[in-house]
Amino acid sequence: MKIGIVGMPNAGKSTLFNALTAAGAETAGHPFTTIEPNVAVVGVPDERLDRIAEVLGSSEVVPETIDFHDIAGLVAGASKGEGLGNRFLGSIRETDAICHVVRAHGAGAVAHPEGRIDPVADAELIETELLAADLEQAERRLEKVTKEARSGDKRAVAEREWLTDLVEALASGQPARTVPVPEAAGDALRKLWPLTAKPVLYVANVDEGEDEVPAAIAAHAAERAAVAVAISARVESELRELPAAEAEEMRAALGIEGSGLERLIRAAFELLDLVTFFTADTGKEATARTLSRGGTAYEAAGRVHTDIQRGFVRAEVVGWSDLAEAGGYAGARDRGLLRTEGRDYVVRDGDVIEIKH
Repeated sequence: MKIGIVGMPNAGKSTLFNALTAAGAETAGHPFTTIEPNVAVVGVPDERLDRIAEVLGSSEVVPETIDFHDIAGLVAGASKGEGLGNRFLGSIRETDAICHVVRAHGAGAVAHPEGRIDPVADAELIETELLAADLEQAERRLEKVTKEARSGDKRAVAEREWLTDLVEALASGQPARTVPVPEAAGDALRKLWPLTAKPVLYVANVDEGEDEVPAAIAAHAAERAAVAVAISARVESELRELPAAEAEEMRAALGIEGSGLERLIRAAFELLDLVTFFTADTGKEATARTLSRGGTAYEAAGRVHTDIQRGFVRAEVVGWSDLAEAGGYAGARDRGLLRTEGRDYVVRDGDVIEIKH
């Protein structure tokens, strides 16, 4: 999973990135401190995986990971090349979701490029630039596909119709995700890869002691079927420097539930509608993997390895808590908790799965 952290210059993107990942990206109180995207791979904390590994005596614990990309700040006119323009937009295209950091704190030492604190206006500025970039790209693609459709090719005709609807939507301020791609258009979305098709997670960078998403940002996110979470990037950055026990004490004193990383991950899983399943052999590796909610055992096998998916025979499944309480696979089997499922079994969050192939 790749998540791009974006926002206005000085919104707190790199501070948040460092707090989440301990990656040490440069931060400063002036625009464009970040030029090339900083990238960090972070393991997803999961107590269930740790418990499974403990019960089975696993030799190695492999959490699911998230790639965080700290992308350069965006300014008005980026779709026309202002600021870092095309480099910024190109970096976003490589991610699965957008983490949109908006400044909701009043720290006067950090200048705002627009000279004011208005998180909704900041969000709308970036969204306008993404829409403009998508519109320009969609119009170019439509011109090309219109010529191809003159041959009567059904796929080209379907893509032309979709692009026509898409251009109309983008021009009226609607993101690409509001225009579904018809089956007949095949891989039209992949050919265009519009920025506004990506799901968005808003992070309100709030003052110390604040733990609620400002109402205006919450409403803005709700209107766009997005998810919003409140995090103080500065506080999280400071907590990251403390020993784990001291950091937990400080969070408790501040009334903060869980680390910023944990809250952001929960929000990202909600946004992308993911579940986690586990694979683990006694004495061997215990691994966590994600799957889209509603995914099947056959699809889970593909997350493990394509060869395992091709040779799929059946899946042996047990809930992680049942496995832990039974003390392992033998106990789970004796209690009738270990089930045999076929390829169409819908994987549940927390399933421990062994694929027979």
